[in-house]
Amino acid sequence: MTQTLTPTEATAAAPRVGFISLGCPKALVDSERILTQLRAEGYEVAPNYEDAQAVIVNTCGFITPAIEESLSAIGEALDATGKVIVTGCLGERPEKIMERHPKVSAITGSEAVDDVMGHVRDLLPVNQDAFTGLLPVPAPGMRPVAAPAVGPEREQTRHGDVFAPSVRLTPRHYAYVKVAEGCNHTCAFCIIPKLRGLQVSRDAGSVLYEAFRLVAGGTKELVVIAQDTSAYGVDIRYRESEFQGEQVRAHLTDLAEKLGELGAWVRMHYVYPYPHVDRIVELMAQGKILPYLDVPLQHASPKILRAMRRPGAGKQLDTIRRWREICPELTIRSTFIVGFPGETEEDFQELLDFLEAAQLDRVGAFTYSEVPEADANALPGAVPEEVKEERLARFMEVAQRISMARLAQKVGRVMDVIIDEYNDDEGDQPGTRLIGRTKGDAPGIDGQVYLYAGDFAGQIKVGDIVQARIEDSDEYDLFGEVVARPEWRPNVPMLGHFGH
Repeated sequence: MTQTLTPTEATAAAPRVGFISLGCPKALVDSERILTQLRAEGYEVAPNYEDAQAVIVNTCGFITPAIEESLSAIGEALDATGKVIVTGCLGERPEKIMERHPKVSAITGSEAVDDVMGHVRDLLPVNQDAFTGLLPVPAPGMRPVAAPAVGPEREQTRHGDVFAPSVRLTPRHYAYVKVAEGCNHTCAFCIIPKLRGLQVSRDAGSVLYEAFRLVAGGTKELVVIAQDTSAYGVDIRYRESEFQGEQVRAHLTDLAEKLGELGAWVRMHYVYPYPHVDRIVELMAQGKILPYLDVPLQHASPKILRAMRRPGAGKQLDTIRRWREICPELTIRSTFIVGFPGETEEDFQELLDFLEAAQLDRVGAFTYSEVPEADANALPGAVPEEVKEERLARFMEVAQRISMARLAQKVGRVMDVIIDEYNDDEGDQPGTRLIGRTKGDAPGIDGQVYLYAGDFAGQIKVGDIVQARIEDSDEYDLFGEVVARPEWRPNVPMLGHFGH
């Protein structure tokens, strides 16, 4: 007699894999790709160690604290399951992993979806029964799944092979869209080109079809990311590709304009201040994409910028002033390194003076930390740790004061706010208190808007875009009340129940 499994039994028979994702949004997209392939090939994703038969750890290897966090996560997963596959940036340094954790089952580098899946199949073969086994079905935007490949002949995944995951680690209402992998810069403090290689861009058509599918499924905010988003397309000579019967160049201006036509919020991250970014800011002024730029400036002293090997030394302030002339509503976020080797008190004061003059809306900073194999490690003039910390405190005091003043200017205005979560107190009617973000706030890193729903209590869902009157502000956040809940209709056909 042939035994047939019920759906519940079939699901229970599927191998269960745990997943830990560390690092930046770019690594998060890599995790989404692996999870998509796991689901496509019949694996279950375990929610905890107790249910997992093996664990994949997607690591970060950029700075020393991130390396330590990754190594700690690997050790925890090993203690819990005994079967751990390591991937991601730190996977490019297998000797560092093996030194601490010689019992890991396998190590792959970044962008190695095929390698990760090969090791998963080796550890946990999926049920291949002709009647009860699961048929591998590729997710949209992915290569078809071939017969499981094992051993040294396994095809290596290259940048651009797998870019459109269908499993998401973000809420449904926003998504990260990666347009390129790798980086062509040789910044002294960074080893990303060594870890992830030189830049490899996606065709514009591939990006646009992914974005179209996301918006059709209910995504209202697309966060465009790459190591250097401004350089998108340079490696493929801005070649054209098809999107809905048109040929679209792989150039940031062309891509941004097309993304803006979808009707969702489009937010730009990791934008270097190249000349063509002026055209991107013009699109913001026209309301086609969000008036928001994440520009990693790193410092303001020309001497330190040269030592860092950063582009645009000495021209940053002029560029920011020009952008604000084009788009007065522009929100600028940036990050800075304090205590870089050779930084004198005069260099640091130049950074503070720049911060005062630029009046950046959102600022992050961290003290310089040595990155293994980075050229900056050999530079003279190491800054003592106590001096780094003292300068960081002074820097953040200035940044906080500027942030408070700029947010205070928004009090009294009615602004669009996308809702990320509920914030009800015990005893509140459900949906009375909400937490969201304005167009000037990126998810996870910028400020929030704390709202009373007022007459709309119980009517607003996570992911809705509402209009709110801003009534108060502090150093980083806004406070207000919902005054309208306009209907959101993108410029793409909505799929099924996702439409409102």
